Amino acid sequence: MSKNINRNYRLIETLLELKTVADLFKKEKAIAVDLEADSMYHFKEKVCLIQMATHDINVVIDPLKIHDLSPLKPLFENRSIKKIFHGADYDVRSLYRDFKININNLFDTQLACMFLGISGTGLEAAVKKWFKVSLDKRYQRKDWSKRPLSGDMMAYAAKDTLYLIPLAKILEEKLKKLGRLSWVNEECRYLSKVRPASTNHKPLYLKFNGAGRLDSRSLAVLEALLQYRKKIANKKDRPLFKIIGNNSLMKLATTKPVSLSRVEKTKALSPGQIRIHGDAVIDIIDNTLRVPEDSLPFYPHKKFSPLPPQVPKRVKEIKTWRDTVANKLKIDPSLLFNNALLTAIALENPKDRKSIETIKGMKNWQKNEFGEKIISILEMIDI
Repeated sequence: MSKNINRNYRLIETLLELKTVADLFKKEKAIAVDLEADSMYHFKEKVCLIQMATHDINVVIDPLKIHDLSPLKPLFENRSIKKIFHGADYDVRSLYRDFKININNLFDTQLACMFLGISGTGLEAAVKKWFKVSLDKRYQRKDWSKRPLSGDMMAYAAKDTLYLIPLAKILEEKLKKLGRLSWVNEECRYLSKVRPASTNHKPLYLKFNGAGRLDSRSLAVLEALLQYRKKIANKKDRPLFKIIGNNSLMKLATTKPVSLSRVEKTKALSPGQIRIHGDAVIDIIDNTLRVPEDSLPFYPHKKFSPLPPQVPKRVKEIKTWRDTVANKLKIDPSLLFNNALLTAIALENPKDRKSIETIKGMKNWQKNEFGEKIISILEMIDI
């Protein structure tokens, strides 16, 4: 099958070229899509390349040279044209963030692999399995914002879309035979609606792993250090982790060193980082230690109401059933029902299809395929 794949690609760098190729894509039934971004190298990540391919067309679009991507919007919104991604979550968010592109009729081949119970769901593994081809991943972590890009990097980018359409066809057939195609299609509809996290003025520690375990003073230090890191990263146009890593910030927040010698003893910062940030870190910590107790922040832990005594038993029973079904289907149990949804079902304790419909987060394929069985399991528990 790989012998019939068109390996020649065309670089699109002008609006006129983009309009021309968009008109060609309008006639297609399916388009393979992939992106390259620069999140490893810049403070504010951006899409640096958009690769799109069909059986006969293979293009690499440069959005850093074409500032108007509006010709692509009708293509992505067209419900009669299938857009095939592999691991679409990041790409969907990025296309909306940078270009306000909405996607209809999305199919994610990685998600399809997961619902088929295939081990190794990365694109490299999938292409190796179905086409006996090894994809070259040496440029995966390169800075795609640099111009000009080498010919090898361009060729690398163009290859990632070559196998998506035939791969999707194989996976769809297998899903159809197993009766799971409608499951994946519905999951893809939800996936096409994901959006980037909205920027707000909430404390940075709310999205920092482990912050909820800190006392108020340490939390204040952490927030001050996070604000400092963000400011420097923005100024230098560097990713946050390349300024000071999360583990280092946590160590500084908990030990609170107020001299260079104490900073050195924590081993939270390298000698180079101490030279660049040492004095600022000491000032930040010293100033935060002077903040009055009644002005310190607190972490807003969610208040959980105690569950009714019968709920844990319900969760246990339907979880046991779920794990058994997942084992028979040879897929990850969380794909069928994640633990949060199991708890929601146990709390709702549905008695009929009407009550099943009210459970938030439960998709139609889950209701149609397993709703009646869940109701019968819950009825047996409460007898």
